[in-house]
Amino acid sequence: MGNSTIYSKIIYSRLIKEELEAWINRYPKGKVFLATEETVNNIWVSKFDDFLISKEIKKVIIPAGEGNKKIESAAKIWEFLSQNGGDRKSLLINIGGGMLTDLAGFAATTFKRGIDFLNVPTTLLSQVDASVGGKTGINFSGLKNEVGTFKEPVAVIINTDFLKTIDKENFISGFAEMIKHGLIYDTDHLAELKDFDFENIDYDLLQEIIKHSVSVKEYFVSNDLTENNIRKALNLGHTVGHAFESLAMQQKRPILHGYAVAYGIIVELFLSIKKCNFPSEDIEKINNWLLQVYGKFEIQESDYNQLYELMTHDKKNESGRINFTLLPEIGKIEINQNCEKELIFDALDFYRNL
Repeated sequence: MGNSTIYSKIIYSRLIKEELEAWINRYPKGKVFLATEETVNNIWVSKFDDFLISKEIKKVIIPAGEGNKKIESAAKIWEFLSQNGGDRKSLLINIGGGMLTDLAGFAATTFKRGIDFLNVPTTLLSQVDASVGGKTGINFSGLKNEVGTFKEPVAVIINTDFLKTIDKENFISGFAEMIKHGLIYDTDHLAELKDFDFENIDYDLLQEIIKHSVSVKEYFVSNDLTENNIRKALNLGHTVGHAFESLAMQQKRPILHGYAVAYGIIVELFLSIKKCNFPSEDIEKINNWLLQVYGKFEIQESDYNQLYELMTHDKKNESGRINFTLLPEIGKIEINQNCEKELIFDALDFYRNL
């Protein structure tokens, strides 16, 4: 399998073609398919066209962008599989960012009640977050990931070479999920992230740092696949973050997911002070760091009710209460923390006045 390390089903490798070949050879000829998105196809996948043709692998290309993570795109993949003889013994290889792996994973798990799929995430966000943990999904009826399944891919191949072509904004968007992993579990990981040099990226070192980050997610997921208890740790920053992301979309000034999570972390650390006695000297250091990397998404007091309404739609809520994952200290979590509307508005005030 080349010079790769296998952590569970996660393969860290700099030899992408060799890894893919090993998986393709496990399936009948003509029963392996590939789904990708336009941008990734143009930059990366088209380089493999001769290889794909020699292996009789047909591909389906979805337009890029979160707006295409919808039922029509899933239908396009179902039709493609159906017309090309896809069956229960098939494999769908998904090469792209989180939008594509979520969407194509969903299409694979629902086609003929489920076929195998393999993810090759091509953005930092999808490598540290979307590719791990067996969640698939599409946006529906204006809500993010409203329809989806829990299903593990047969494997995830992580290769930092793909990250050489993503822009800085998307890179630091993915970095926010790594910061979250450090905050909820691993102070050493947090320290290595603070030292990370965005201007001169060492891609071999980055592959090791990603491995540390993914192992945090793996720990929580393997202990709680369907998110009944401790996997909720991974929601730090997300209850507020998703609301920011939706608000930004509605106000036609969209922000990347990781940026929204970073702002969500700032708000939820304030809640952590109030509810779990998180040390206030730590929050200042973290906030300064986050604002320096992510800048700030400006909100008005008039947005609060809408943000609150969006938080009530979060899938992690139970019986109408908004549940947060909060921190008593770095590396420790308290799940299912219910916060009153007034306290949430105080936290939004805190953020707005930073």
